[in-house]
Amino acid sequence: MNLLDPMVERKAETPVDADWWRGAVIYQIYPRSFQDSNGDGIGDLSGIIHRLPHVAELGVDAIWISPFFRSPMLDFGYDVSDYRDVDPMFGTLHDFDALIERAHELGLKVLIDLVLSHTSDQHPWFNESRNSADNARSDWYVWADAKPDGSPPNNWLSIFGGSAWEWDGERMQYYLHNFLREQPDLNLHNPEVQQELLSVVRFWLERGVDGFRLDTINFYFHDEQLRDNPALEPDERNDTIAPSVNPYNWQNHLYDKNRPENLDFLRKFRALLDEFPGSTAVGEVGDSQRGAEIQAEYTSGGDKVHMCYSFDFLSAAAPTGTRFADVLERFERIGSDSWACWAFSNHDVMRHVSRWSLDEPGARVYAALLLCLRGSVCLYQGEELGLTEAYVPYDALQDPYGIRFWPKFKGRDGCRTPMVWVQDNQSGGFTEGKPWLPVAMEHLGRAALGQVTDPDSTLQFYRAMLHFRAHHPVLAKGSMTVHEARDDYLSLIRESDGTRMFCAFNLGPNRQPLVRPPGQWTQDTTAPFTTADDDTLAPWQAWFGQQDTSEES
Repeated sequence: MNLLDPMVERKAETPVDADWWRGAVIYQIYPRSFQDSNGDGIGDLSGIIHRLPHVAELGVDAIWISPFFRSPMLDFGYDVSDYRDVDPMFGTLHDFDALIERAHELGLKVLIDLVLSHTSDQHPWFNESRNSADNARSDWYVWADAKPDGSPPNNWLSIFGGSAWEWDGERMQYYLHNFLREQPDLNLHNPEVQQELLSVVRFWLERGVDGFRLDTINFYFHDEQLRDNPALEPDERNDTIAPSVNPYNWQNHLYDKNRPENLDFLRKFRALLDEFPGSTAVGEVGDSQRGAEIQAEYTSGGDKVHMCYSFDFLSAAAPTGTRFADVLERFERIGSDSWACWAFSNHDVMRHVSRWSLDEPGARVYAALLLCLRGSVCLYQGEELGLTEAYVPYDALQDPYGIRFWPKFKGRDGCRTPMVWVQDNQSGGFTEGKPWLPVAMEHLGRAALGQVTDPDSTLQFYRAMLHFRAHHPVLAKGSMTVHEARDDYLSLIRESDGTRMFCAFNLGPNRQPLVRPPGQWTQDTTAPFTTADDDTLAPWQAWFGQQDTSEES
């Protein structure tokens, strides 16, 4: 198979920079949909290896690979049955070792997705735990007796719909599952469970990974008293975490997640990472009410995880300049010593260009804004091609979430369809077989190979914007102040080590006044925008300028 890889020069070995993650850009790879190398229609580790030059040439710092562990794949790898092995559909541990080596040759760090809050119900730990209430792993999961009337222990709900409790007729108790019933929650109140999970972390660090993306990091602990969650008033509900058709949004999730005991476990986790210089972790904070506070809490003090992302910019909320300013200023206020990781798209949400109804100019200015925020950044595969959300018909759906709530919520398959590499076949160069999800026909015109040769393409824009960020360290690690915010306009001041950069973004279809901060500012024309240096900003354009360092400000 011709994988059409460009040639990429090997980067020179450099000393370990323990702070590399701060301001890094991380490219998420969903392995099932990145590149198939054996014709079975499912992407694999070998396919990722072949496509790594594309990622390296983009100019990112690291890759995050979604789960590839052994799994029955009911939730496509987020239901793990063996943490220390690769599922055969993706390859072998030897393939993973080769992936690490190739990524490092190309100057890319490798983060893998660890799912520590739950396992598959086919994991040997769960099979032993459910056998009896007095075996060695009897309390490795969250078990509870039924109420006298046989109903579940409390009112906790699953994100995937229905009760978070499943009756087990073998053990004659309920077990907790915050997601599918086939994904029982581990009991991290048990020190043995914590130690076993930390040993999994060590296994992969010793294998050469540079860090982890931690799935559902705020779900690790539950309230041991199993208290009911209080209700939310209708005007307090939002669909940041679950779709509006799911009553999960009707509760204030005080007791089934976000528990204070998690902080001590995260400190143990961080202490282990610190044994491996340069390793890092980014946590996923899934919460509608306190996402920013938890994000700040988990990354403060330098003794927990390095960075977290919440769902502030992954939701359907209109991405106005005012909303951006509110989110950014709130995080800066409550997390002055914390570090955020920002994202617009991932494998769990509708692609943002469709979610926010962005055309090409709008998508570009928002991408520039994302890459100018204080914090690290996650880009999702295909984002650099401008891929839209794909329509997947009901009979082709794979996601159990979408199957449960169809048609009002169509699930996550639309953002997980295969990457498109070439235009001249129906599978876009992803596979020589039948792809596990259909390739969207409208995506073929955005195939990577065609965009490589087009200087005005979305791919070339992302390359240029990432190059711009990399050559202005103030954008990666500098302080940030919101200068002005309106619904259709946002401007920021980034500052570090005597360098001041002013970044202004017109987020609408009308020309906007461009009001610079006091002082002399020189436009930086190396940014991939054609904005004139005047007192107005054209629609969907950005302006970047640096202050004259010879002038006192």
